Amino acid sequence: MVFMRLWWAAPALCGLCCAALAQKQPFTADTLLKIQRISDPALSPNGRLVAFTVTTPDLVKNTKPEQIYVVGMEGGTPRQLTQDGTVNERPRWSPDSRQIYFVSNRGGSSQIWVMDADGRNARQVTHFSTEASGELVSPDGKKLVFQSSVYPECNEDDVCNKRALDEEAQNKVKVRIYTSLLFRHWTEWQGKRRQHLLSVNVDGTDVKDLTPGPRDVPPFSLGGPDDYAISPDSTELAFVMNSDPEPALSTNSDIYTVPMEGGDAKKITIGLGADNSPSYSPDGKYLAFRSQQRAGYESDRWRLMALERATGKTSNLTEGLDRWVGSFTWSPDSTRIFFTVEDRGRTGLQMVSATGGGLRNIISGPSSLDDVQFTSDGRTMIYSEESGSRPAEIFRVNSSGGNSFALTHLNDALLSRVQLTPLEEMSVESVDRTRISAFVVKPPGFRETERYPVVFLIHGGPQGSWGEDWSYRWNAQVFAGAGYLVVMPNPRGSTGYGQKFIDDINGDWGGKPYDDLMAVVDAVSALKYVDPDKMAAAGASYGGYMIDWILGHTTRFKALVSHDGVFDLRSMAASTEELWFPIWEFHGMPWDNPDMYAKWSPSYFVKEFKTPTLVIHGEEDYRVPISQGLQLFTALQVQKVPSKLIEFREEGHWVLKPADSAQWYREVLDWIAEWVQK
Repeated sequence: MVFMRLWWAAPALCGLCCAALAQKQPFTADTLLKIQRISDPALSPNGRLVAFTVTTPDLVKNTKPEQIYVVGMEGGTPRQLTQDGTVNERPRWSPDSRQIYFVSNRGGSSQIWVMDADGRNARQVTHFSTEASGELVSPDGKKLVFQSSVYPECNEDDVCNKRALDEEAQNKVKVRIYTSLLFRHWTEWQGKRRQHLLSVNVDGTDVKDLTPGPRDVPPFSLGGPDDYAISPDSTELAFVMNSDPEPALSTNSDIYTVPMEGGDAKKITIGLGADNSPSYSPDGKYLAFRSQQRAGYESDRWRLMALERATGKTSNLTEGLDRWVGSFTWSPDSTRIFFTVEDRGRTGLQMVSATGGGLRNIISGPSSLDDVQFTSDGRTMIYSEESGSRPAEIFRVNSSGGNSFALTHLNDALLSRVQLTPLEEMSVESVDRTRISAFVVKPPGFRETERYPVVFLIHGGPQGSWGEDWSYRWNAQVFAGAGYLVVMPNPRGSTGYGQKFIDDINGDWGGKPYDDLMAVVDAVSALKYVDPDKMAAAGASYGGYMIDWILGHTTRFKALVSHDGVFDLRSMAASTEELWFPIWEFHGMPWDNPDMYAKWSPSYFVKEFKTPTLVIHGEEDYRVPISQGLQLFTALQVQKVPSKLIEFREEGHWVLKPADSAQWYREVLDWIAEWVQK
């Protein structure tokens, strides 16, 4: 028997504003692509201004221009500081708060620039042929650290790097030759260059490569919010590197330190899993970082660690917390660490002493927080916050408590004209009595006396989750605005419900997670306002795998959408890039454990395929290569199942370009409507 519990996210609000909501327009993909996307807030050292990045999609040019704004700590209308170029990002303040360093392409390539705090007197700092990004400003204000993909034989020698670039561009033979793994990653093929961290004086002189060698530093996978940091006395750089002989098979990144003047790097962590996100305490006595214990498992629990620099003693500060530690920041007096934690679809803020002890909940609620920063006196905190019905804005709150204050309102006017529905949560029991949660978004003008078609969205990862955060790629409000009841289950494997809940998917991709999803489907089908004969399901990555699995195991849905989904586990394992993933999930490669690959591969159940299916894939997806989508579409066509293939030629694992995103939403909604609304 399935038991269901349903509650409202904002019950008091709904009764008061239903009439007002009825006057608003449904939320559409067109509105979604007009939202100004706020990110990367940076509080000035004097505590007076917050600089941040705003991305505004351009459908005509199919680009997402980024500009830098500032807003005062009292709020008001933000001021745009940058105008030139299409990329102006990562604002970082000088210690005296008079200047802002940033990354810009206004000169024709990605370089570090600096401008006055009012946006005037912008000048280019770096002129590196292999470009520059990811800058940090040293606490003494004298140096910058930045990333650049250099030729290892050249390091900081820019004449050498430029010569190598020219020779590569002029070579008429376009061929790639490899003798080792991780030869491509996400959307890029590995070339001869490697990402290094370099330092430069703020006047652009004296460039030094601080991480020479054949490794990418920091590594492109398992990255934290910032995988490098400068010590408070400006003499040392801490950074993350994976030095294992075969990085495609290893998650074992460690933290190293190197003098800011250059020299030999020193390894300071020894864990078997990943260590990342180094952060020095303001007094320089500690280095905090995140750590995973199990080697080869990218979804092990992230713990918060503190290393005492004088003695090398490392303390685990959150061992008693059965949740992942996200981003974190030090209190100005170096006595406490504030960190974000995802719990049951919400991301709040907790605090722990730098020497260990009990954890304290600071902020919690139906939203997701990030980017926490304090004024130097510790009295005021800023952060970004979003929810499933509200995009990110920047907030201020007194550290002593009280109500928060929104510093930005960039999208208020746009969103005031549309209906955004608060998320609700339902809870069901799966077949083994495990409690499974799902979030629900109701369509505009919802009435319990009517019956609605349903779209189930299945998240990727598989170690991911749905919850109180805002998405531009799978926005539940867009599906609800099209007239559907939207259901977003968090089955086994989902984050935010404890590590055992996450681990339960290992080696069981189509087992317990499928049972969990079907338990949610059963409960939703029984609701009096649901039409159980008009249901669709859609998902990407692992969510696409589950769509492919559903194809061979049930005909309950009228339409399916598989985006960048895993269809054939055997060929997937041999063509993806981060090999630790299939090795962990399926206990080895296909030739090591063929029975498990056969058991859970959707490709073994093609004869059962009957549901009309839309197949979408990005040609530049190297995580789940396009061959997976082509195989699925071929199988559907041979089986005479109504199907359609959409290939995005310039997209990878996600559809990111604005015009492509608009096309994606049109195709998905049209496909669902064609089969569900019959």
